[in-house]
Amino acid sequence: MALLLWLGSQLSSVWSNISVLGIFLTVFTLLLDFMKRRKKWSHYPPGPASLPFVGTMLSIDFHNPHHSFSQLQKKFGNIFSLQNCWTNLVVLNGYKTVKEALVHKSEDFADRPSFPIYEHLGYGKNSEGLVVARYGHVWKELRRFTLTTLRNFGMGKKSLEERVVEEAGYLCSAIKSEEGKSFDVHILLNNAVCNMICSIVFGDRFDYGDETFKKLSELFQNSLNEEGGFLPQFLNVVPILLRVPGVPKRAFRAQSELMDFIDVILEKHMKTWDPADPRDLTDVFLKEMEKGKEAEENGFNYKNLRLVAVDLFTAGSETTSTTLRWALLYMLLHPEIQSKVQAEIDKVIGRERPPTMKDQASMPYTNAVIHEVQRCGDIAPIGLPHMTYRDTELQGFFIPKGTTIITNLSSVLKDETVWKKPNEFHPEHFLDAKGQFVKPEAFLPFSAGRRACPGEQLARMELFLFFTTLLQKFTFVLPEDQPRPREDGHFALTNSPHPFLLRALPR
Repeated sequence: MALLLWLGSQLSSVWSNISVLGIFLTVFTLLLDFMKRRKKWSHYPPGPASLPFVGTMLSIDFHNPHHSFSQLQKKFGNIFSLQNCWTNLVVLNGYKTVKEALVHKSEDFADRPSFPIYEHLGYGKNSEGLVVARYGHVWKELRRFTLTTLRNFGMGKKSLEERVVEEAGYLCSAIKSEEGKSFDVHILLNNAVCNMICSIVFGDRFDYGDETFKKLSELFQNSLNEEGGFLPQFLNVVPILLRVPGVPKRAFRAQSELMDFIDVILEKHMKTWDPADPRDLTDVFLKEMEKGKEAEENGFNYKNLRLVAVDLFTAGSETTSTTLRWALLYMLLHPEIQSKVQAEIDKVIGRERPPTMKDQASMPYTNAVIHEVQRCGDIAPIGLPHMTYRDTELQGFFIPKGTTIITNLSSVLKDETVWKKPNEFHPEHFLDAKGQFVKPEAFLPFSAGRRACPGEQLARMELFLFFTTLLQKFTFVLPEDQPRPREDGHFALTNSPHPFLLRALPR
């Protein structure tokens, strides 16, 4: 009996010690969490209450973050702070705020935060690609190279404009084969725009039925879908979870497969490379790589070649094809606007001659409609995150170096102080009293400043030539048995229309 009493007292003592240790660890963890979340700066932007460990993440709907930001803007103003676990974020809203940051203080906001979720794809030290690269020498060299190559594209064969016109013809042929029946135009638009990037990066286009092309398009779409929701955001701010075996591959399977697929295409391309006869951006990049150590220091290596290729696909195809889908959706919903565009096309171009970029100056209404599609469709509502390159101040608020910055482009394109009807499709936003085209400064669908989209000029060309060609050849109508399509978007890195069917009637 005495032994049992002694054992009982010992166990009680152990449990008591364990309880004390548990309480100590809990208090220590909460204190550590509080210290990591504590703001030690005066004049830091206000924001919602930060909860232990998760910060303000529960305040955001990551499937519609721009909607959450709109609500928080009403409560906290144009500049407010958030916290993803222990990562500090500041959200900028409204035209004046975003312009001051990206244009007037461009270098202060030119950096990018780290993206641990991309490290398994090869993004990292000395291999950061173009879009998510940190602000510095390598990024400047790669951006300069890309802009110069896109500007000089053509290389003695076909100009970029000729290639877009040619692809628009293939697109129209594919649509015509539907014979006026109901169909989803999504895949065909993706194919057409993706082919333009293939032409630039790999020197040639694919037939729409090509199995390699189908696989490339499918992997690209699936990789974008993996970007949406809570999980990628959480893994970015708690990157230790990415070290758990199998997590990156399981969470981002399509992205890994896309990179592997790009590797196969590049390896085949390199086997036929002739330094004396550059066919595309890949060939020009390979020629830079041949320059040796200096080129390596400037970021010209194979890892960056594959990353730049993927970045161009991401930045140069999804946004443009999504914009074209919004354009056709708005034409279905506003047939009177479609008729006015077609009347202008008939007057300036006619029914037979392919459109050219020279026609744009004579087509103010069509130009206004395209710009209103970009504004109202709100394709990239929050853009990509920036990061402060140095300590800075914005409208009286102090923002320290290394703070992640979200530029809420949706709040710019829907700014009630700028746009007469911000939440309606209204092409007159881009027309003056005489019916001439005007572009308000708050039109920033491609962002602004040092991180503005490098493919903006290509995108503008594609939107004008594809859109005018489609409406020159077809009238788009809603199928009689289909309900009115939804006008709200689906967010997954970009804001895209929900699936809809249409009929394309030859003119």
